[in-house]
Amino acid sequence: MQQTKIAYPLFLYPRRCLILGLMINEQIRDREVRLIDETGTQMGIVSNKVAQDMALQKRLDLVKISPTAKPPVCKIMDYSKHRFDKQKREKEARKKQKTAAMKELRLSPNIDTHDINVKIKKAKEFLQSGDKVKISIRFRGREMGYADNALKIFADFAKSVEEYGTIDKTPKREARTMSIFINPHKT
Repeated sequence: MQQTKIAYPLFLYPRRCLILGLMINEQIRDREVRLIDETGTQMGIVSNKVAQDMALQKRLDLVKISPTAKPPVCKIMDYSKHRFDKQKREKEARKKQKTAAMKELRLSPNIDTHDINVKIKKAKEFLQSGDKVKISIRFRGREMGYADNALKIFADFAKSVEEYGTIDKTPKREARTMSIFINPHKT
């Protein structure tokens, strides 16, 4: 003999946790609430018990929308559908959001012309794709005495990529590295 499970409607399950920061159904403990029905019409100020009974009759949830108002505003709605729609909107917003990445290119103070041309070409690709570029020169050993070489390299580098981006800040020295940031032009 098989046992059949009885499917209870979702509105009969007590909801214990706050989802999305909204209080729903039995979590609402206020004596009186300002009620808005599922069509959006104002029902006026009613007791909490009456509001929950109305939501139960319509097989929907009572959701506390504005808890700071006096009395708090509650709306009768299908909460699971509301939550699904909100998650869908947030997902679409994340898809459309563009994050600018930071790309770094490392040079040395005694870099050859061909090597710097390769780095310039790579920087132009990054700037065209809309990414910020950090160019850093690392000093090792006796190279610390040639900081003026690094400034010349940065000046040449900035001049060759000026049609794709602009220097954000002047060269900054941190311990054994010197770096500049190049922002892409707004298009």
